[in-house]
Amino acid sequence: MTMSSSMFQAPRADLPDVAHQSVPLARELQWVGMDNIALPVRIADGAGGTLQVPAAIDMAVNLGNPDARGIHMSRLYLRLQDGLASEAITPAGLRHLLQDCIVSQDGLASRARLNIRYDALLQRPALQSGFSGWKRYPVEIEAVLADGHLRLSLGLEVEYSSTCPASAALSRQANAERFVQDFDAVQPLSSDAVVDWLASERGMAATPHAQRSRAQVRVELKPQFDELPLLALVDALEAALATPVQTAVKREDEQAFARLNAENLMFCEDAARRVAAVLADDPHVTRYEATVSHFESLHPHDAVARISGENP
Repeated sequence: MTMSSSMFQAPRADLPDVAHQSVPLARELQWVGMDNIALPVRIADGAGGTLQVPAAIDMAVNLGNPDARGIHMSRLYLRLQDGLASEAITPAGLRHLLQDCIVSQDGLASRARLNIRYDALLQRPALQSGFSGWKRYPVEIEAVLADGHLRLSLGLEVEYSSTCPASAALSRQANAERFVQDFDAVQPLSSDAVVDWLASERGMAATPHAQRSRAQVRVELKPQFDELPLLALVDALEAALATPVQTAVKREDEQAFARLNAENLMFCEDAARRVAAVLADDPHVTRYEATVSHFESLHPHDAVARISGENP
């Protein structure tokens, strides 16, 4: 994220600048800047390349001089625009950008903060058919540089399917009761008759309820790593939850998805523990918090579990 010197020319001396006027109620301000700046950013695509995607960005510095009326806001914007234009987002690049924003304030600031929100598009393979499709993952990156120390946080969302264990147990009981009803008097009972019954509509007396669900994760990253572990986190979380929502789906993929749901019955509490186990074992993560939400198909409200922790 290098800065082009031609982008930042000296201001015209004959233009008025009210920022240097006297300050009523003088005091320091913790943060001053801009929210929801619309800019394109470059991100890794998960396949060794980069993608350019639209982002919403908050940028701020502290105003440490109580007698200064305001910061040089246009300098922040220009450095942000130039710094994010050509290179994929990395911890080193964010550190350089934040330091440059501090320097741009000519002694008014000693800290800088940046928040970047965008949708990562990752291509994900189907379960069986060999097809693949693009899936959207909302991402939020927060970077704060203070006293030479970079604090970096990564937030992301993963969607998955959750099938209720209680509903599954009740459905199995209903299926068993119907089996007894249909075959109690049948003697002898052949395996072919059972297979035909199971494949018929009579063989499904009830089905468990399932719903689209979401895991929202925020992690504070250790400073020694050179890349944002977005893809690694997505892969680990989807593997742990086992039923991530699909993109390109043929019949064999849909059947495989149904099997995975049956093998991974989950209350929201179960899902939260699976997510926490991933984050607690991740070498990139120093602190984490997660919220899992199951958007109930049985109830008009959501089932939600939250968990947080710190890693050594």
